[in-house]
Amino acid sequence: MRRYFEQLVDPGRDIPAASIPIHGITPDMVAGQPMIDEVLPAFHACARDTVLVAHNATFGIRFLQLKEARTGLLLDQPVLDTLLLSALVQLNQDPRRPEAIAQRFGIPVTGRHTAPGDALVTAEVFQNLVPLLVERGIHTLGEARSAAQQSY
Repeated sequence: MRRYFEQLVDPGRDIPAASIPIHGITPDMVAGQPMIDEVLPAFHACARDTVLVAHNATFGIRFLQLKEARTGLLLDQPVLDTLLLSALVQLNQDPRRPEAIAQRFGIPVTGRHTAPGDALVTAEVFQNLVPLLVERGIHTLGEARSAAQQSY
């Protein structure tokens, strides 16, 4: 079953003007949106019993973990990081930018720095990484997580 979750969040503070051209989220867009205390439980429920796949997951997941004590929720789902997996199978390539990885696979990048756009590119990158992982003898979630931790 596919699960999809997208929700703007009122950050409870000003959005730095310099970041607006990057992600396109303006103060008007988050005005009246729920706070993270409301959104995180909904995300947690949606992501229950799943494997989270993210690019540079340590960075993104850390923001969610900082809210765990306040919300009482523990994000304990296994995580696969396309940054680390790409570094593992595409040696001598720059795995940091998702656009660069997508380009190597011929994946078009649209909607960059939006939740749906970034999620779709990350999913397509992951799908392209799986056969490369298999070629290296990595077949299970546990093997992929272990190998990813050794890639950097």
